[in-house]
Amino acid sequence: TLNVGVLGGGGFGRAIAAAAVRNGHDVLLWSRRAADMKGTTAVTHLAELAANDVTFFAVPSPYVEDLAKELGAHLDGRHQLVHVSRGLVGDDLEPISQVLRRVTPCRRMGALAGPLVAEALADGSPSGAILGSHFREVSDTVRLAIGSPKLRVYDSRDIVGVEFASAMVGLLALGVGYGQGVGAGPASLAVFLTRALHEAARLAPSLGADPVTLQGLAGVGDLLAVVAGDDRPEILLGRAMARGKTLADAASTAGTHIEGVQIARRLSAHARRLQLPAPITDTLVGVIEGMSAEKAMQALMARDVGTE
Repeated sequence: TLNVGVLGGGGFGRAIAAAAVRNGHDVLLWSRRAADMKGTTAVTHLAELAANDVTFFAVPSPYVEDLAKELGAHLDGRHQLVHVSRGLVGDDLEPISQVLRRVTPCRRMGALAGPLVAEALADGSPSGAILGSHFREVSDTVRLAIGSPKLRVYDSRDIVGVEFASAMVGLLALGVGYGQGVGAGPASLAVFLTRALHEAARLAPSLGADPVTLQGLAGVGDLLAVVAGDDRPEILLGRAMARGKTLADAASTAGTHIEGVQIARRLSAHARRLQLPAPITDTLVGVIEGMSAEKAMQALMARDVGTE
């Protein structure tokens, strides 16, 4: 039996907690809001998580650093930390795993990503995920904590690649939702996503990620779930924006923090600094900032056609 900690009482945090409880583990659930949940113990002080074998961060990326600093005062090198954020922090697009290493004494990190949505994790529906980590024992711990015959957890040593791919999927899911909302057909969305992955592969090395990781569960696998219609929050945000809602109103419709909005702006600026072409990212920034669907389509279609 493991001692499992979960930071975050939102949908994903509660889903991780539910999976761990289902596997017979002792689960401490921390949240700023009331987080009473059957089978878990609610905690209000981060120091109470010091006894855990593994702690999952299931909070939006803007809150990770401060929480990690406070939690890190009670941890040491024995502890394992795993996050499920689709975010990259700051203008430098720092991966969450590096933030955790920077502000805590922990070194055994993991990033959980892929076509895994909170609802499937919570109810035990057949699903799969990818765990990026440099440490085999972290992969083994995550499998023991939440894995099951219905949840296959693969692993990758390219943790930064997993984090970058997950962040890109969050951004592109917003684009898919917007495209669906303005009536783009399957062929248009297929071209959009294929070229977007090509663009992501061009940007990946500049952030320390292996472009090949985009072809696995963290990238293509997750995008297939998007296209199949898992209606994740990014899709709902994109559709709401396509209906003419402001970004603030659309975010309210989605009902959760959407990492992709800030990632789009920061990734676009990053590409400009390095003089790397990123037309799809730039267009998504335009859409986020109010560009019309007609102008967005014109911006993409005006690009020179090259060799694949």
